[in-house]
Amino acid sequence: MTTWYVLVEEDTRETKYADGAELRLHRWRLAATRSVGPDEEQAAAVAEQLALEYTPTVIAKHTRPGDEPARKAFLTQDGAWVVSIRQRRRECHIRVTTARLVHTQQEKEGPPLTWREKFREAF
Repeated sequence: MTTWYVLVEEDTRETKYADGAELRLHRWRLAATRSVGPDEEQAAAVAEQLALEYTPTVIAKHTRPGDEPARKAFLTQDGAWVVSIRQRRRECHIRVTTARLVHTQQEKEGPPLTWREKFREAF
């Protein structure tokens, strides 16, 4: 049975300084996943709702009650949403997509190290 999910990715920015220059590094990270079920149309509706209502962490931590950020939401040809959110000189981008869960695997740890292996790793 196919399970549909809605994925929300945030464009996070990190500022680093190197040789006296300011570098603004952008990185997309998976911020939220929501299981929808077997219906693809319902997943598309949930994706639209999240694109129009989701507030990224960068914006949310500076929001006061009653604030509503500016939002531009674009629907791409492949059904993904790209959203620009702006509030008080802060700007963030999110991408909302639907996806099928194809594979899942539980974490498996190897056997614990012997005292000899621990000793070798120390040196």
